[in-house]
Amino acid sequence: MHYGHEPVLLLETIDALALKPGEVYVDCTIGAAGHSLGMLATEPTIKLVGIDQDDAALERAKYRLAAYAHQVTLIRGNFRNLQSLLQENGVSEVAGVLMDIGVSSPQLDEGERGFSYHQDARLDMRMDRSAKLDAWTIVNTYSEEELTEIIAEYGEENWAARISQFIVAERRDRPIETTGDLVAVIKKAVPAGARAKGPHPARRTFQALRIAVNDELGALRDGLQQAVDMLKPQGRLAVITFHSLEDRIVKEYFQSLLGKCTCPPDLPVCVCGSEAVVKLVNRKPITASQREVESNPRSRSAKLRVVEKI
Repeated sequence: MHYGHEPVLLLETIDALALKPGEVYVDCTIGAAGHSLGMLATEPTIKLVGIDQDDAALERAKYRLAAYAHQVTLIRGNFRNLQSLLQENGVSEVAGVLMDIGVSSPQLDEGERGFSYHQDARLDMRMDRSAKLDAWTIVNTYSEEELTEIIAEYGEENWAARISQFIVAERRDRPIETTGDLVAVIKKAVPAGARAKGPHPARRTFQALRIAVNDELGALRDGLQQAVDMLKPQGRLAVITFHSLEDRIVKEYFQSLLGKCTCPPDLPVCVCGSEAVVKLVNRKPITASQREVESNPRSRSAKLRVVEKI
């Protein structure tokens, strides 16, 4: 059994969380447990709560964290319900929370999960395999307008309208069943000149569908608020994102907690009563070193933002 996984920004994340002996920390997306394993190895006295909505991820985590089983609690769930998940397991406050947002490498590697445009499989993309909505449903039943909105907003795809038009035309003859079928449609939709430049032509559409299937941005907004609420004073929240949509949500939410005055500039005295809830640990996002990017290309787009509760 091999669960190799190279966690992104591992040393930077551990340093940012400022682990304290005996305290409780939460890994909201435990995945293959790379960050959690690093945290426990660095400060072996901590208690760790690992959350994931993917059963396979929890099995990987259980295997990799076996040496720390007595101090690890694994919970199946979505971190958008962080507060209730923790309270149901007897945790009322924590010293640190980590969110590593997006699809995990093992999910991409498991071709049958339907996340990857490099491997042919049924269109799925569910992180929680018990969820009803999957990528097949969106691709084969949503209107052209709905598809365009999803692909443009979540994928930031310039060819969203054309891709949606081609999807709807294709499915009139037969359903688009697999990731390979969808890639073929996208390649027909995106002009040859555009396909020759930049990343794989299906990358943005696949990203958009995955975000829509799992309501990733909604979950991120919910989870951020609950994570801050669950932190004890001087507790830290560290968030790793991989694209601009996620990073923008994190940045704007952190900014909203800094206690900046929201009064109109012409008021002589502040009346909004805004008070800081957190302080920034790093004013600019932490990014991967060149060495890490060379050894783990996935880290190229990663950004780590950290706040400390006041």
